[in-house]
Amino acid sequence: MSDEDIALRAVSAAQDILEEYLEPHPRSNERLILDRLVEILEQPSLIVAVNRSKRSHD
Repeated sequence: MSDEDIALRAVSAAQDILEEYLEPHPRSNERLILDRLVEILEQPSLIVAVNRSKRSHD
């Protein structure tokens, strides 16, 4: 999977979580939402892909 694919999958998953969070319903699980976002954004493959991308743009 390319770095771009990894990043796009992570952004898409994060968007899905935020979309779910923004639905009009009582919010009692903010910590769960944050934990899910962190799980996605701290994936080792994503961190490596972003770092590689940043280095190639410097």
